[in-house]
Amino acid sequence: MFSSPFVRKPTSVQSVMLTVLLALLPGIAAYVWHFGAGILVQIFIATAAALATEWGFLRLRGKPTALYLSDLSAVVTAWLIALTFPPLVPWWLIALASILAVGVVKHLYGGLGQNPFNPAMAAYCLMIVSYPALMSQWPAAGHLDFATQWDLIAGGVRDLDAITGATPLDALRTALREAASPSSPNHALNASTLMDGPAFGLAGGQGWEWVALGYLAGGLFLMHRGVITWHIPCAFLGALAAISLLMWGLRPDHFASPLFHIASGGSLLGAFFILTDPVSGATTPRGKLFFAGGAALMTLMIRDFGAYPDGVAFATLIMNLCVPLIDMKTQPAVFGHKQD
Repeated sequence: MFSSPFVRKPTSVQSVMLTVLLALLPGIAAYVWHFGAGILVQIFIATAAALATEWGFLRLRGKPTALYLSDLSAVVTAWLIALTFPPLVPWWLIALASILAVGVVKHLYGGLGQNPFNPAMAAYCLMIVSYPALMSQWPAAGHLDFATQWDLIAGGVRDLDAITGATPLDALRTALREAASPSSPNHALNASTLMDGPAFGLAGGQGWEWVALGYLAGGLFLMHRGVITWHIPCAFLGALAAISLLMWGLRPDHFASPLFHIASGGSLLGAFFILTDPVSGATTPRGKLFFAGGAALMTLMIRDFGAYPDGVAFATLIMNLCVPLIDMKTQPAVFGHKQD
């Protein structure tokens, strides 16, 4: 029999970040399998730009460069940027996003542990607002070879209309809005019927649902290792499913199913790797539930009524603003005292 007291094994920032990077590998493998190896080039560019920016700001601040560069926090930010950006954007866009994420969002607020916003999501939102055309070009599954992807990343080919298309979220949302119009020839169709097209797979976009499963496997690995708790992933996915089920049940001709919302876009990446950021996310157990539930609501409102097809990044930043209030109002009672 085991008895108290228990001493937890000390965990370093480097070991936590390394575990997160390992957990991203199944999603990256599925990404490469279905969409080509161009994403690996983007990951390399983002990582190089993030580490160079980290080194430069550490030198400016008089901090030990070797110590902070080896904690892998900048590498995690870079990988998340690369995985949330279209794999066909030119190299300078990925590099610029990494520089802004590490230099502005992280270091100008005081460095690791001080940033109020998720650096990767802040960079994503800045880029999609500044370069909406480039940030909306996504490849179809299995459509491009590596040579073409390399030309696109290097900026040598820019005839994107013939080889790219909208994301599954954007394609289905547009089709549902057109079908909802009384004058539309597809007026009687619902989401299930509209998803019979070649761009869609079993539950989400063709290829993307397997990437989502990779993120799910990695997220469960993080929970198993104790890097994250169940609160944020379960609350986010549960709220996303419940709210979208209500909307889908009321208007199946206008809203997508819960399974599609979970399997598409950045839902699973956001649930396990983005919203669980220990710096910019809520920290109390009850606070994590409110934080993730609010993010799910914001995500669906943006997806269904906003101007952008996927709302995970914007929802994350909005809820980051609410974290101080959420943590203050959900602090557990001090032992021996009643809750106010």
